[in-house]
Amino acid sequence: MDAESRFLTLTDVSEVLNISSSQVYALVRNGELAAIKIGGRGQWRVERSRLEDYIARMYRQTSDFIAEHPFVESETDS
Repeated sequence: MDAESRFLTLTDVSEVLNISSSQVYALVRNGELAAIKIGGRGQWRVERSRLEDYIARMYRQTSDFIAEHPFVESETDS
């Protein structure tokens, strides 16, 4: 994967996020991750900046989840 590329394949995105290509495809198809479909064969591409936006959004959502659901150590965990 070229560090300077503007667009990434779904395989590239799967490597960055350490998930399967089918999981990336699902993120694209359900609108969670913005992508474009280009070329005669309809190849999907994700702009690097859109991937970074997605990652930042997931960090915010995770932070919100943690704030709403604080970890409470049970007495048996001690």
